[in-house]
Amino acid sequence: MIAAVTSDCNSSIKMMTARSTGWTARTCPVSLAIFLLIITLHVVQSTYDFDPYKVLSVSRSASQAEIKRAYKNLVREWHPDKNKDPGAEDMFIKISKSYEILSNEERRSNFDRYGQMDENQPFGQSQHRGFRHFDHSFYFDESFFHFPRSRDFADSKYMLHHAHFNSDVLPDSYKRPYLIKVTSEWCFACIHIEPVWKEVAMELEPLGVGFGIVDLGSERRLANQLGAYQAPSIIGLVNGRMTFFHQAVVREHLRQFVEDLLPHNLVERINDNNYQAFLDSWRVENKPSLLLFDVVPVVPLLYKLTAFAFRDYVRFGYVDQGATHNTKLLQQFNINTYAPTMLLFKEDTEKPVDVIQARGMKKQLMDEFVSNNKFLQVPRLINQQLFDELCPVKQFHRRRKYCVLLITGEDEAFHPGNKAFVDFATVNKKDVLRFAYVYQRQQQPLCQALLHTQAATFPQVVILERRSQAGRVLYRSVSSGWNGSEEDKYRLHEQLELLQKDPTYLSSDTTLPELNNEMAPIFIIQWMHAAYDYILQIYDGLLYSNWREMMPILSLIFSALFILFGTVIIQAFSEPSESKPHKPKPKEQNTTQTEDDASSRASTSSRPPRKDFVEVTELTDITYTSNLVKLRPGHINVVLVLTNASKNALLRKFAKEVFSFSGTQTLHFSFLNADKHRHWMPLLLHSACPAGPSESHFDDEESSDYTGHVLALNGYKKYFCLFRPVFTGDDPNDSSSDTSDSRRTSRSRSRSSSHSRSRSHSREDGAMPKRGSTRATSIEVHHKLDRLGLWMERLMEGTLPRLYVSSWPTLGEASTSFATES
Repeated sequence: MIAAVTSDCNSSIKMMTARSTGWTARTCPVSLAIFLLIITLHVVQSTYDFDPYKVLSVSRSASQAEIKRAYKNLVREWHPDKNKDPGAEDMFIKISKSYEILSNEERRSNFDRYGQMDENQPFGQSQHRGFRHFDHSFYFDESFFHFPRSRDFADSKYMLHHAHFNSDVLPDSYKRPYLIKVTSEWCFACIHIEPVWKEVAMELEPLGVGFGIVDLGSERRLANQLGAYQAPSIIGLVNGRMTFFHQAVVREHLRQFVEDLLPHNLVERINDNNYQAFLDSWRVENKPSLLLFDVVPVVPLLYKLTAFAFRDYVRFGYVDQGATHNTKLLQQFNINTYAPTMLLFKEDTEKPVDVIQARGMKKQLMDEFVSNNKFLQVPRLINQQLFDELCPVKQFHRRRKYCVLLITGEDEAFHPGNKAFVDFATVNKKDVLRFAYVYQRQQQPLCQALLHTQAATFPQVVILERRSQAGRVLYRSVSSGWNGSEEDKYRLHEQLELLQKDPTYLSSDTTLPELNNEMAPIFIIQWMHAAYDYILQIYDGLLYSNWREMMPILSLIFSALFILFGTVIIQAFSEPSESKPHKPKPKEQNTTQTEDDASSRASTSSRPPRKDFVEVTELTDITYTSNLVKLRPGHINVVLVLTNASKNALLRKFAKEVFSFSGTQTLHFSFLNADKHRHWMPLLLHSACPAGPSESHFDDEESSDYTGHVLALNGYKKYFCLFRPVFTGDDPNDSSSDTSDSRRTSRSRSRSSSHSRSRSHSREDGAMPKRGSTRATSIEVHHKLDRLGLWMERLMEGTLPRLYVSSWPTLGEASTSFATES
């Protein structure tokens, strides 16, 4: 009928085009109205067909207990895994949907009053949405244009809510990957990916992949947590970390996306060269080893998913039977090449403890096979979680679990006893007994709690029963220890028999501390992994322009950069450059004043040093040119002359005296070792020309000891200022008169006086050093630089006399030059 009405309307339109009459204005609306009425009746009828009470076969006055009982019976009857009827799956979905409505009193009340089944639908709005009132505008049913319905019955079991996601899905993502589709109402793009999504769900869900659907409109909080702000979006969830799918939505891409979500080191490729090392790794890894033999060159996805679920318990390896380098392995274990085969090894690497072979291997069969062999015959207790699983807390009298624990060592001397314990456990394996061992050095708190003060040099066997989660245990140590002999085995077997007859045999009581996690990575490794995941997240956000999620991170980065560079710029411009020369004012400055003098006077302000130490470099053949000969204009190098014997004392005193001037950028500090370059100082004084007549007769003042002399060298202008050591303290060996003391004081002042002193003082100073040279040598080393601070102040003022040289003598040629001048 619908096709007839549509063809009638189409033929009417063609006739209108041919005749150009007003027929369509009167006839076509009538046909269209009939068509819409039929569609509306069809939708209403289809809506009335679904009644949750009829589906569950209960009355409208049924209680919650009756509804739940009917639901359980129908689920067992119509479960698709048990019922092979073609319509079992649809019926199962209807049963689940009906129970979802009737088990919630609010939704049940809405359905009874309004026929409403969607909790997101406004109250009073009927599910029959074919027509609305004319005042609310003319409305087409969304199925007329193939719009998506609010919720499909097939998708209802995948719908995720915020609480359900955080309590169930997020923790479960550490055992299996999840694919989550984000959709919304009136999403046209969601229609196109729906067939592919259903096909992938039917293929991967039996393998162990979880699926979920998030409604962007009703679950806005969950969508924000996932970082999904548009529909459709597909998100992969593994180990609590979300990854967005950015490729074309096709079956092959989604399958590859799931494989890429899994860690890449889950399954190890095994061949003839490495299979023995793989099987022998049980000692270090403390895990059984599982080998899958198959003719497919690529590791099956089902095997990868199983390895991901049991990665904390078993090591997984894959052997390609078609490869040529696996012949020895296939012959040793007699593998059938016509069906996939799994071999599980424990302590015995020559013979597998369990074998399974099936042509069509299912997930349930593989999970059951691995879960039954999660532990070694005698596993090592390496963390608290393993201890809780092997030795659970007693809950009921009939569910007692006794843990037989061997406390041993890691050295090779303990290996025979450990192997004998494994053999004993294999023979005496029972449901109520669990055998394990610990290394005493790795689990010292546990061993001290069980052994107390027993200073045993041999391994100990302890039988214990856990009584509470807080660590309370009942235990008893086996007498005479354990060395693996037949007598030890008989004694342990006898005590285990007594324990099963009399539970009160465990007479000791203690509280065990929590075990150390021996396999926990160090902090730096955890930090590197977290940083790697964070960098990948940032890269993924930048690559695919997820700017809303990346804005907080980018804002933090740019704020840090702004603060960093802003601080550097402020520090750079807050202080004026000290090396910048000051322009002299015309007709106010003497022409003899140089640019470096102005720079020095500008630096006389008490500027605090920038460091809490003074950098003093040694003048050597390498540093001599850069620190003196080619020194920049306006810069002065203050050089201390010392010897090997006085080096430490003079350097400490020198640093103390010049520390307040170390903040000046135009001053550099160095020292010259007179023992290495003993001719440089005399040669420099011989070649010096005094600036005025007050500094003369250097030949008369020449001394063989220049220790404690300080030179202020201006390499660019080729002049220097000289400081000679003085004595300011009292000398107990001195018996001279006060006039002699005043004469020494006058002499010391004259050595550092400026050229503005009187001519009479200069003559006196020229004579005094020769008479007091023996006195200068008697000055203690730490007193030689007592007046260096005052001399440095006058240096900064520019009032010290200057001695000019034609050229600076080199350190290497100082000895030769001095001999020539002599």
